[in-house]
Amino acid sequence: MQNEKAKPGASVIELIGASKSYGEVGALHSTDLAIASGRTTVLIGPSGCGKSTLLRLIIGLIGPETGSVRFEGTEVTRSNVQALRHRMGYVIQEGGLFPHLTARRNVTLLSQHLGRDRSWIDGRVRELSALTHFPDDGLERYPAQLSGGQRQRVSLMRALMLDPDVLLLDEPLGSLDPMIRFDLQTDLREVFQTLGKSVVMVTHDLGEAEFFGDTIVLMKSGRIVQQGAMDDLLGSPADPFVTAFIRAQRRGPGEGGG
Repeated sequence: MQNEKAKPGASVIELIGASKSYGEVGALHSTDLAIASGRTTVLIGPSGCGKSTLLRLIIGLIGPETGSVRFEGTEVTRSNVQALRHRMGYVIQEGGLFPHLTARRNVTLLSQHLGRDRSWIDGRVRELSALTHFPDDGLERYPAQLSGGQRQRVSLMRALMLDPDVLLLDEPLGSLDPMIRFDLQTDLREVFQTLGKSVVMVTHDLGEAEFFGDTIVLMKSGRIVQQGAMDDLLGSPADPFVTAFIRAQRRGPGEGGG
């Protein structure tokens, strides 16, 4: 029996004692985390802290060595992971578009594979183009013919095509130049607010985390150090690392000493 859609504020995704290692390296130690429905949760921390590993566990690209991952109360397993992935949109680093397919084909590939009606597909593409401010004449171009910001918009459209319950984004803006990044940040937050979906975003940028995040999850060495609103991290740091991380991110060029 299919679970009812999670109510706003309830947990849509839960990690319960989930861990993952690569050889002798512990990428994610035993972790408990609840992702609230209809909210934006941002994973942040230094490189190699386990952010992307956690995201890949959620979508089932890798499985936990211990513990479990649950989607609306259902444990993600090998037998159900494909069906659950269709309810999760995934934007990988630098977009991950197929270079030999046009923007339109990148967006519609999975829906065509699943046999969706052509009129539904065309209507959905028009809807998403308007939502993401993507130009109609760009749909017939190949990724190499698009700007970095346009490629990220196509990747976002692809992730949203099947109207997923959850949107997962792994450093979606990290490779863009500052001006394009600023414009896309504003548009992306507007998309989140318009759709009201559950969002999990990975970033290394504190300002971006504060801009998007209802909840910020700060990680270090495969563990969650603290989670909460930015005010919680600023006013009640759980560990000296929290203060040090924030200070390092907010220090301007040439400030501080050493």
